[in-house]
Amino acid sequence: MPGAPGGSGGGALLCALLWAAVAAAGPGGSPAPGAFGRLYRGAVNISAERVYAFAYSSQPGQVDAVRVYVNSSSENLQYPVLFVVRQQKGVLSWQVPLIFRGLYQRTYNYQEVSRTLCPSEPTPEAGLSEQIIFVDVASMAPFDIAYELLVTRLDNFQLETNKAFNFTASPSQPQYFLYKFPQDVDSVIIKVVSDAVYPCSVVSVQDIVCPVYDLDHNVEFNGVYQSMTKQAAITVQKKDFPGEQFFVVFVIKPEDYACGGSVPSSLRGNGNRTWNLQRTKNLQVTIVPSIKKSVYVQAMFFSFLSFLSFYLGSVIVAFVHYIRVRRKASAGRYSPDDASSISPACYLSLDKDANITELSLKHQHWNFNLIWHCLGSGIMTSSHPITASTPEGSSYGAIDESSSSGGRQLSSPERGPQAGSDTDSSVEEESDFDTMPEIESDKNVIRTKVFLYLSDLSRKDRRIVSKKYKIYFWNIITIAVFYALPVIQLVITYQTVVNVTGNQDICYYNFLCAHPLGVLSAFNNILSNVGHMLLGFLFLLIVLRRDILHRRAMEMKDIYTLDYGIPKHFGLFYAMGIALMMEGVLSACYHVCPNYSNFQFDTSFMYMIAGLCMLKLYQTRHPDINASAYSAYASFAVVICLAVLGVVFGKNDMWFWVIFSMIHVLASLALSTQIYYMGRFKIDAPDSDLGIFRRAAMVLYTDCIQQCSRPMYMDRMVLLIVGNLVNWSFAIFGLVYRPRDFASYILGIFICNLLLYLAFYIIMKLRSSEKLLPIPLFCIVATAVMWAAALYFFFQNLSSWEETPAESREKNRPCILLGFFDDHDVWHFLSATALFFSFLVLLTLDDDLDTVRRDKIPVF
Repeated sequence: MPGAPGGSGGGALLCALLWAAVAAAGPGGSPAPGAFGRLYRGAVNISAERVYAFAYSSQPGQVDAVRVYVNSSSENLQYPVLFVVRQQKGVLSWQVPLIFRGLYQRTYNYQEVSRTLCPSEPTPEAGLSEQIIFVDVASMAPFDIAYELLVTRLDNFQLETNKAFNFTASPSQPQYFLYKFPQDVDSVIIKVVSDAVYPCSVVSVQDIVCPVYDLDHNVEFNGVYQSMTKQAAITVQKKDFPGEQFFVVFVIKPEDYACGGSVPSSLRGNGNRTWNLQRTKNLQVTIVPSIKKSVYVQAMFFSFLSFLSFYLGSVIVAFVHYIRVRRKASAGRYSPDDASSISPACYLSLDKDANITELSLKHQHWNFNLIWHCLGSGIMTSSHPITASTPEGSSYGAIDESSSSGGRQLSSPERGPQAGSDTDSSVEEESDFDTMPEIESDKNVIRTKVFLYLSDLSRKDRRIVSKKYKIYFWNIITIAVFYALPVIQLVITYQTVVNVTGNQDICYYNFLCAHPLGVLSAFNNILSNVGHMLLGFLFLLIVLRRDILHRRAMEMKDIYTLDYGIPKHFGLFYAMGIALMMEGVLSACYHVCPNYSNFQFDTSFMYMIAGLCMLKLYQTRHPDINASAYSAYASFAVVICLAVLGVVFGKNDMWFWVIFSMIHVLASLALSTQIYYMGRFKIDAPDSDLGIFRRAAMVLYTDCIQQCSRPMYMDRMVLLIVGNLVNWSFAIFGLVYRPRDFASYILGIFICNLLLYLAFYIIMKLRSSEKLLPIPLFCIVATAVMWAAALYFFFQNLSSWEETPAESREKNRPCILLGFFDDHDVWHFLSATALFFSFLVLLTLDDDLDTVRRDKIPVF
């Protein structure tokens, strides 16, 4: 037997210890010398008890563990058999039948119990160390109760690094083992696997302190623990254990409710059950070294350098663009053919020696403006799709054809104020220009035309419209500050609770790839969100550069900026950049402790990003009629509220899905109506209360029945029909299948609508003979590739807070990138890049129209 004394001197010392124990027992009890590995049978009652003494010796520096097995055939809970084990520094006691309590006070009784005694501390002294253990068996029963006793020494009590160990445990027969850190290892991962899902078990890591909490009702009192079905993993750092060693405790729970299992109906009630060994579980534990500190450094360098390379790429693109512009400016922006459209008077007013194809914007700015004034007059009188009788002759971006001055352009509101008058004064409001009945009539005439051009929907003063879109930017900053501060405070509290209580069931990590740093349990999931913040800030810089160049062009009265191309309003772009950065911040906060209570942190700004992208895409060709910031953010708030309600009530409550589906369908129809009629659809009821129904019936008859063969706005009708079919399909799918991940379901609706609208926009752009320049084309391809790769990793579910923590851990997987990042981290990297390219698509998609007059840019 390992650790048995050798030599006659050791045997004599053991005999002396046993006789001393018998003498110390006195007349009330006579300890019987016990032998390890021998089964003792006997009976006890109120007047008869048994005491056994087991002596052994330990080698220097060796940790010896002893396990006690007891059994009693009695099921009498009034008179259980009591077992008390006395050691040098502690006492352990239990009764047989051993009672466990489950949910709703159900009881489970076990007649076979085995416990590992707290091992003695190794002594550095030279020579053998002698130990003795007393086992008392007693009962208060007035009759004899039989029992069995077996005491053994454990041969495999200490776990080894990178070596799997198999064993069996049950609720009444818990197991725990010792592990010592090697000298060159600072952190290890305890991996536990089992072939069976149930019975539910608990894995705990406890310091070398007696007593060891190894029963269902006290395993949570000390150390770090997590529940388990088929897989568990706990990362342990050497710095957390001063003795550089710890116990790994395995406890089987008496019922499976905590792991997502159900209690059989036959067991309901408070009746007592004798389970014995019906709930045994085979487990395998392997302790492997975790990553070294150098891997942390490599991962941080990789994360920052990967996204800082986008900054370098942006600088290179901007520099190349600058060189090309300078070359074009020095060589001439326009072809000689443009000279044919200049009126004779304008031509004579130019310098006769000036070559139009070689004019430089820098050195001949006055000639440049004069040339383009003349070019504009000549071109603008050639053809105009809008008749002179329309009231848009003096509109923003429209051209006056009724002038007899050979095409002289009237001063638009955009050019009326002096340079620098684009202020944020609260005096100039949109209502100053829109409240007159004549204006309302003008809107009805213009916006209900069959063929609309951008000049029809860019009639408002640019300053007023720009300030309207700046509200998006300032509002989202306000929302971000008020949203982020309590979020950060809350997740810090969550992490503190996890660290103090040791309950790792609070947070749903991928425990097979959760690398701690400081107080953070999964630093890799937080670090991987750096891409959102860096790329969001880079996008803000790109937008700022464009905004500055646009302002300079406005100050120089550049005709391209004033009357050509898509009107430049950057408020929504700034809001999108802030939203991307906040998505990174809040996603990092969510991954501090991902769980059921804070899921909305990770998705709220994703809803906003999708919504802002759709609004920006719509604003491009409808700058005057886009939604206000207040209504847009109010809609986002409603969506977030619905997402929270869906997570709470959407699992089992059919009534919620009925109401949500109705809201979804009605909202789709209402939005479709506003889009189809360009915001001019109104149901007036001036006559009586029934007038609203009469008006609705009239609109339905004239627009749907009389003209069903050919809608007035065919392109819009096709888009809205497809969009409504997609949204109705989502509503029906949710009503029938009721997906458990309601937050992702809502996000899927937003993303599908965004992709549908973007595809429609690009198709209509190509159909209108517009071009895709190399940069937006590259961004479109990069966006598609990045989203395809990102979604692949997104659907590699590594955890799920919709399930119990133990069920979620079944989905955990090892790291796949640098030994530090898992699939979800790669999703963070790729999704940040995909969003960045998506934003660039929206920013550059219509750059080809910068030299096209607005009255020739179709609206769709």
